[in-house]
Amino acid sequence: MAEAQLQQFLAKVAALNAFVALSEANPAVRLALAACSSHHEVVALARSHGFAIGRRWGEDEGAATGDANLLSGALPPPGQESSTVLLDTPSCRLLRIHSHRAASPAGFWYDQGEHEWVLLLQGSALLRFEAEAQPRTLSRGDQLLIPAGARHRVEATDPDPGTIWLALFWSVGEAG
Repeated sequence: MAEAQLQQFLAKVAALNAFVALSEANPAVRLALAACSSHHEVVALARSHGFAIGRRWGEDEGAATGDANLLSGALPPPGQESSTVLLDTPSCRLLRIHSHRAASPAGFWYDQGEHEWVLLLQGSALLRFEAEAQPRTLSRGDQLLIPAGARHRVEATDPDPGTIWLALFWSVGEAG
C-alpha cells in the first residue's frame, strides 16, 4: 500500500472511531444509530454530527473537473437525480446518472422495454426487483444486467457526494 493510500485508510478509521466514541458518550446519538436500518441512514446520521464517513476507502476527495470526467459535476438536490446522455445511436443509449438520496416513488416499478446494464462508478445503491424478496446492494464497481421487462425500483442512493451510475440501454431485438 502506498503512503497516500495508507493515510486515506487511517483517516477513514479515525473518522469511524470518532463517530463510535460520540455514540458511546451520547445516549441520544446511540439511540439514533440503533434506529438506523441501512448504510445510508448511518452515513446521514454521521454527517449530521460532522463526520464524513460515506466515502469508501480509496475514493478520491474529489475528481478532476471537466465535461470528460464522469465523476465531476454538480450534485443534484436531495431526492433527485440528473442524467446526461453520453451516447445515443439507433442501437443503444448510454447515460451518466447522478443520484442524491434518490429513490423511486412509493409503489412505482420500472418496467422497461429495453435491456439495461448499469455500473456504479461512485457510491452505493439499493435496487429491488419485484421478483426478489430482498433488495440488492450495489457498491462502487458493481455492475448488473437488468433484462427488459424485469420490474425493478431504486430503494436508496447515497447522500453527498451521491451515487454515479453508467446505464447502457439497448432494444430487445439487438444483440446482447
